[in-house]
Amino acid sequence: MPLKKRGSLVVISAPSGAGKTTLVHELIRRRDDIKFSVSYTTRPARRSEAHGKDYFFVSDREFSLMLSKNCFLESARVFGHWYGTRKKDIEVLLKNGDTVLLEIDWQGARQVRSSAKDAIGIFILPPSLEELERRLRGRGTDSEEVIDRRLRDAISDMTHWDEFDYVLVGEEVENSVKQLEAILNGLGSNNVVSSPEIRSKVKKILKSRDTAS
Repeated sequence: MPLKKRGSLVVISAPSGAGKTTLVHELIRRRDDIKFSVSYTTRPARRSEAHGKDYFFVSDREFSLMLSKNCFLESARVFGHWYGTRKKDIEVLLKNGDTVLLEIDWQGARQVRSSAKDAIGIFILPPSLEELERRLRGRGTDSEEVIDRRLRDAISDMTHWDEFDYVLVGEEVENSVKQLEAILNGLGSNNVVSSPEIRSKVKKILKSRDTAS
């Protein structure tokens, strides 16, 4: 019996509000060969989130204990809360031959890619800063102070786009999911970070950032 081929690790990052969670969930719904790695976090669950499905919601003490035992492949403190990906969860999925998606911030992505050189990095940008702000306000869950902080942090996060292999501008969901699938199928040449078209799009988005700031 032939050995099962080891799976691939795919890291997807984006500033808050860029729509990565929607795209990742839709991609997984369509492809049963792709598994989502559920991260651990110390932040409270939103109304639409379920423990064990969207995140494992744990206390600061529990997370700190896991950190001390070196349980995480990556971990980062974002918006005052800890997030982390457990090594054991990833290894089980990869050994099973699955394509594993990590939905993490750029700090975590940098940690993963320093130890997993063959990981594929995808960064998702919003169409514009104005659209990003509209999406953040549309959640209806955050105070004005929190929204302002998320916008500032999102602007900072966006500057790390060129640390990834591929860049995708999250506009219409169907088209964005098709682009993600193309990348995972080895057909993502239109989204490579060195593509002139991609670099032009990113320049326009960052210009809207500079104009607004």
